Amino acid sequence: MLLSPLVVTAASRIGWPTSIAASRLLALGSVCFLLAAALPVLPVYCICAVIGMATSSAIIPLLTHMYQENYPEKERGRRFSRTFMIRILVTVLFSEMVGRVLDGHLHQFPWLMVVFAATFGAASFCLSQCPTTPLQREESAHPFRAFRFVREDKLFRRTLICWMLMGFANLMMFPLRVEYLGSPKFLNLSVQMVTLLVLVIPNIARLALSPLWGHLFDRMNFFALRVTLNIGFALGILTFFTSNSLLGLIIGGVIFGISNAGGDVAWSLWVTKFAPPGRVADYMSVHTYLTGCRGVLAPLLAFYLIHHWTLWAMAAFSAALIIGATLLLLPELKFGAKAKSSAPLLEEVSE
Repeated sequence: MLLSPLVVTAASRIGWPTSIAASRLLALGSVCFLLAAALPVLPVYCICAVIGMATSSAIIPLLTHMYQENYPEKERGRRFSRTFMIRILVTVLFSEMVGRVLDGHLHQFPWLMVVFAATFGAASFCLSQCPTTPLQREESAHPFRAFRFVREDKLFRRTLICWMLMGFANLMMFPLRVEYLGSPKFLNLSVQMVTLLVLVIPNIARLALSPLWGHLFDRMNFFALRVTLNIGFALGILTFFTSNSLLGLIIGGVIFGISNAGGDVAWSLWVTKFAPPGRVADYMSVHTYLTGCRGVLAPLLAFYLIHHWTLWAMAAFSAALIIGATLLLLPELKFGAKAKSSAPLLEEVSE
């Protein structure tokens, strides 16, 4: 994610259509996984696995630009939610299958790398067939050139601050879910129960509600949608970390899964409601980069604070961050879908 501004800048300088640029990056990922399979030694494996997985995250702004060009505005959320449902189902089923195959046979992992290489290759081919246009070409080759929109666009800046507060809180508490459930210092549950409460139940709720959130994204005032999601995340954190009963943990997991379903759609597509024409990839590269920043820092801070604060205090702190993010957005509720189309309009609206 931290590489995404560089990827967008390079794609615009070279003049490739966004789908072709994304396709070629995934082809690089495919080659990396083939190398990891052919040379199964630790240094090669680590380098190739990191580069391979990085390609799938670095292309996110390019994909958002592709969605904006190809999905009708009034159906964008609904269509994207369908793809996310497929992603969740495949992830769950494939993880279960591979876990069973490799259980007791971990030495066969190079075959898994071959499968990864094949899937990245197939994804690369599919992207190459998607119609898109090149990004707007600029003289500046500075990878952080898109950050000027943070300075120029007050509404974009305010919304990014909201995302930072809310996202930091969520990413800080997510790894602590496993700590809370599995550590002998807390609930000390079995691996199966931890998996059920952290992965299975939230993902079932996420899968079931994804179409609804896709529909709401297309029809609902975006700021009202974001406020609703924020309240859901705050309630999910407080319910989960203040409960030691199975029912409370299940309810907390369900609320988190429902909110996460809406977060998937909103996180991936929100810039299509804000960015001026031709600037969707630039706006998304800023958003993706900042997500990478908090993705690196939030878990580190969480495991530092857990030695000084109680889990309940951390849950309250995280909920407070999310409420702060919500309060920042309340003044923007009146604008709703008007906050899009062009830079001058954005400046007028944000004032």
